[in-house]
Amino acid sequence: MPDRDGGLPPDGASGAAWYAVWTRSRCERMVRDQLAADGFESFLPEVSVWVRERETRRAVPVALFPGYLFLHHAMDKASYLRAIKARGIVSILGQSWDRLEVVPDHEIEAVRRILDARVDPIPYPYVREGERVAIRRGPLAGVEGILLRFDAARGLFIVSVELFQRSLAVEVDCTMTAPAGRRTAAS
Repeated sequence: MPDRDGGLPPDGASGAAWYAVWTRSRCERMVRDQLAADGFESFLPEVSVWVRERETRRAVPVALFPGYLFLHHAMDKASYLRAIKARGIVSILGQSWDRLEVVPDHEIEAVRRILDARVDPIPYPYVREGERVAIRRGPLAGVEGILLRFDAARGLFIVSVELFQRSLAVEVDCTMTAPAGRRTAAS
């Protein structure tokens, strides 16, 4: 079925796409669990942070993008109404149920690859300025983002989710990057 612009749906023939779900404060896990129980695929990027309780410290998972998670589904009115009923959801980002904003697959994939690479990402303020680069070697090969340089070898690599203007950052070896869209002799 074609999308509203007349092209193919974002996920081939199924029409499934990624949507950003805005939740109440600290309700991301509860919303994820409710959506999963209702048959929806969701993705809640989490990182571990250290907390102190009395005299012990322990790592606890927290949402990488506080107040947001991602929902992957072919969204029709019935699905939208089913999803939006989950306790803790403020909204699914978009103008209305039939005009939801789609999060590009490559942004979801970049976030997943960074989390899978276990390179300790940190939330970072959304940025637009800076040099857009792609990682050419290592576990993040092919991931594109913005590079902020600190010195000749180490840089802060930023991946952004444009729709709700949140970013994450990870330190990378600047020699493993190249301007986005270009191929290097080593790649």
